Amino acid sequence: MSEELAVEARGLVKRFGKTTAVDGIDLSIARGGIYGVLGPNGAGKTTALRMFATLLRPDAGEARVLGHDVVAEPKRIRELVALTGQFASLDEDLTGIENLVLLGRLYGFSSTAARKRGMDLLDAFGLTDAAARQVKKYSGGMRRRLDIAGSLIVTPQIMFLDEPTTGIDPRSRNQVWDIIRTLVDGGTTILLTTQYLEEADQLAGRLAVIDHGRVIAEGTPGQLKSQVGAGALTVRVIDPADRPRAEEILDRALGVEVVRESDPAALTTTIADGQSPAAALAALEEAGLDIESFALGQPSLDEVFLALTGKPAEEETDIAEETQQEEAAR
Repeated sequence: MSEELAVEARGLVKRFGKTTAVDGIDLSIARGGIYGVLGPNGAGKTTALRMFATLLRPDAGEARVLGHDVVAEPKRIRELVALTGQFASLDEDLTGIENLVLLGRLYGFSSTAARKRGMDLLDAFGLTDAAARQVKKYSGGMRRRLDIAGSLIVTPQIMFLDEPTTGIDPRSRNQVWDIIRTLVDGGTTILLTTQYLEEADQLAGRLAVIDHGRVIAEGTPGQLKSQVGAGALTVRVIDPADRPRAEEILDRALGVEVVRESDPAALTTTIADGQSPAAALAALEEAGLDIESFALGQPSLDEVFLALTGKPAEEETDIAEETQQEEAAR
């Protein structure tokens, strides 16, 4: 295993009773940038992340974080990484600054140094005005920002973010995305789990898609999208009455399924590698059909995930992570 990698796993397995949450994962994650782990609820994302963060012990296989073995050197790894889970780990009866001071003191800071670090982080995360407010009075987005701030009392080399924007509004989500990008600019490697396909597309330089505890695809967002096809062609005819005929022509020209959109004049079809959208459009023109507009776009990560797994990303596939959470709570 290479010390040049941020995270490396070989044959990693974790079971909870009869449930196999992680089933032989292999990963090689380079230092720097954002690596996304994408999958539905119950796919094994959180379980894998908790093993990398040394909160769970693997049942088989091996993993190293920054060159250190997760089983043999957990204390050393914990000195170098930070973890922000799906739910804010804050004391809601304390104020924002009191939470950060408490964490600073636990890290060994003096009272003065802990308060200064806390105020600096509140300022960086746009929470200065809420410093003296109890956390239970914070919005969901504010809690998430404070939770990430608490993970940065000591700047980590790697930050594990487990579905960091779950349950927050779009504006707060964009703010968290900006924070994540800033961390990467400062040299921190981010390992991000998410079931939000837009989030993975926006942030991650590389992605692993996990389903039923296994990595089923890995690569850049563009590489994964190319597995579905070169793109999607959407055509809108001027007269909705012409749509059935246009559907027949596209089906004959491309040999793939043509989907009728909710717009009564629109059709969408996939353009596979090697196919020419220009030829399909020419066939429509030769047939004398009047086209109002057409658009060619790359497939979305939603389509990629559906093609790879046969189900939407938000669908729950098993109870592995629920079992894991119950086990961790004991």
